[in-house]
Amino acid sequence: MLDDLDRALIHALHIDGRAPFSQIAAALDVSPQTVARRYRRLRTEASLRVVGLPDPHQAGQTQWLVRLTAAASSAQDLAHALVRRQDTSWVKLTSGGTEIVAIIHTPTDAAAGNSLLLRDIPRTNHITAVSAHCILHTYLGGPTNWRRSADTLDEDQQRLLREHEQADTSYVPVPRRLTDADADLLVALQKDGRATHAELAQATGWSPVTVARRLADLQAGGAVFFDVEVDTGQFGANTRALLWMSVSPAHIENVATTLARHDELAYVAATTGPTNLVAQALCRDPADLHHYLARRLGSLDAIHTLETSPVLQNLKAASPIITELERTRRTATPGRTGAVIDGRAGATGGRGRT
Repeated sequence: MLDDLDRALIHALHIDGRAPFSQIAAALDVSPQTVARRYRRLRTEASLRVVGLPDPHQAGQTQWLVRLTAAASSAQDLAHALVRRQDTSWVKLTSGGTEIVAIIHTPTDAAAGNSLLLRDIPRTNHITAVSAHCILHTYLGGPTNWRRSADTLDEDQQRLLREHEQADTSYVPVPRRLTDADADLLVALQKDGRATHAELAQATGWSPVTVARRLADLQAGGAVFFDVEVDTGQFGANTRALLWMSVSPAHIENVATTLARHDELAYVAATTGPTNLVAQALCRDPADLHHYLARRLGSLDAIHTLETSPVLQNLKAASPIITELERTRRTATPGRTGAVIDGRAGATGGRGRT
């Protein structure tokens, strides 16, 4: 479990994922060495990682929430094959280990095609059912973090961190949209959102000054945001479930905005399909989940149907790109079931790239 300093550090990274350790230390009233040491430990023990991600709309991408049903003997291999792709994120094993849920990033431009949805999945052995839900709008998630992972710092501490974001007055950012030229920058940020300007310059071939200004412009335009990946079990959320809900169109906006204010939920989105609203619940234990479903969710009369899918294992988080550290945590050996779905051509960021 996390102590108060761990939680404060994670909250600080939610506010500014690229804040220098010295700035975070000033807000937390500890030494920069202590912050750096805690950050390294959380990277190893709590899977902590800051990642820079593109706004899907500005990146020319559509997100699909895909549910795959497979034989229990092959589900693990299929899930790990999806993890290795660079056009997937949030890969989970659910429902007794026979269902895989993942977000697939596809080009919005129909002419660009979509190999995973249209070709690779149908050709993969041992998949017995496929359900694809286009994500229409995200009410909670992405730039908006789970409240229980960002509830430690007081207003003065948060102000100190937000002031840092505006501290450099030598350059006034101009809001910009993503272009194909940003592809290498996005790949580097998806690997490590805290990479230095020098490291990003090496990845892009630009100068550090150009990198700093381009990144400031993209953030100002909302084209890039920074997410914090962390094992939610460290916050005591040991029971996780996906909630698939059916809500009448006239009430979906009201229900979704209400759910987005619930501390038990980390994700809420409107989708296509027979269930048009999906959420992820993070609770202490099964009794806590039951209490939430029966009392808080049950009080919303506009929800007509509800399917609860327990999440057994989170195999991949927000970033489409996994790091060497993450690879060492995974021990699955791909078998024949992953031969088709484990395509190495995947989304690496940039407009229309898959």
